[in-house]
Amino acid sequence: MLTAKQFELLRFIDERLRKTGVSPSFEEMKAALDLKSKSGVHRLVSALEERKFIRRLANRARALEVLRMPEAEVRKVDFGAKPKSVRAANDSEPDIVDIPLHGRIAAGQPIEALETTETLSLPTSLLGKGDHYALEVSGDSMIEAGIFDGDYALIERCDDARTGDIVVALVDDNDATLKTLNKNGDMIRLDPANKDYKPQNYRASQVKVQGKLVGLLRRY
Repeated sequence: MLTAKQFELLRFIDERLRKTGVSPSFEEMKAALDLKSKSGVHRLVSALEERKFIRRLANRARALEVLRMPEAEVRKVDFGAKPKSVRAANDSEPDIVDIPLHGRIAAGQPIEALETTETLSLPTSLLGKGDHYALEVSGDSMIEAGIFDGDYALIERCDDARTGDIVVALVDDNDATLKTLNKNGDMIRLDPANKDYKPQNYRASQVKVQGKLVGLLRRY
């Protein structure tokens, strides 16, 4: 399944190839998707290539080939928005509460997460106070923090966090990732917990905190 931006880019590339026979430039992709930087385009193209939706043609500049199209479109989720409704097992003081499961989030290179209509039923004692949602972890960049591919990250909604907190960070209003937050003046560093990955450095204005990690679920 593709993210909303990945699908939008794939459709744009496909339409351009059908009309002109020439792949759009990265600048044209950036403008078409209303992205702030070409780095976002590079991430999307790489993700499409890894998922075998497109391939780069060797020895030809800016040449892409669409291999296949997905079966359905997806929607982008705003992690900062509160859910329309949360069902509790007991309205007075519930022992179990349902929280939204908002698809997958990268614990590797940033990707968009996906909105779903699924929920997770959890004990209230596991979450504590506040509004929460869950994300399925994709990738291995946080394994040294005990966060593995396929785990469910339990996230408390917030728009700020302290250095050292593991957060859902939205980069350039487009890509979401799960990383350790490190603030340094007007710069933000998103740290992985895997020696094989490098920290990601951004201007503070590029990063929005959408929540912080408060728990994990793992299926065996």
